[in-house]
Amino acid sequence: MITLTKEDGPADLDGVTHLSIGASWDPTSGASGGVMGKLRRKTGTDLDLIAIALHDGDPVRLAGLDSLDPIGNGSLLHSGDNQTGHGDGDDETVTVEFAKIPPHITSIVFIAAAYKKGSSFQKARNISFKVYDASGGSTQQVADIWPSMLTTDNGCAVAKAVRSGSGWKLEVINVTGKIKQGDELALMRFAASK
Repeated sequence: MITLTKEDGPADLDGVTHLSIGASWDPTSGASGGVMGKLRRKTGTDLDLIAIALHDGDPVRLAGLDSLDPIGNGSLLHSGDNQTGHGDGDDETVTVEFAKIPPHITSIVFIAAAYKKGSSFQKARNISFKVYDASGGSTQQVADIWPSMLTTDNGCAVAKAVRSGSGWKLEVINVTGKIKQGDELALMRFAASK
């Protein structure tokens, strides 16, 4: 089993055939109580977990938003869009099957973003990202990543998988930044800079 922390640097994924990253958050009322607070909690906020596959630093495929299987062979799958944060467990997940990733994909960056207009990290509480070794049909958590609650940014580069010879390495990044909402090119530039 691997254990991942930002301080440890990249970890070899030897023996890991399937990797899943999950994002979860709870809706918050912000500073509002009463009717407005209840309404904000009920409607929640829409955060997005996105995986961007890169070839030598250039984004070539995006899993998330409205693309659930961007490579078309099941190697990079998104669970679908949770627009509120309601429910238990992970609200959105991305699963990678490394053996099926085409050889020209050299890295995959996993990003969480308040991508759509009107959404924000400040409208969510208890944001966390979990990394799972999903090899062999079982799921075992290997990392739990919590971004700062003080950030006013709307994007977080969670982790990056990098091809290393015939295998892969995974690095926890947990770095926030600003992404122009609704701008897919800005999202891809953010991923490419990590």
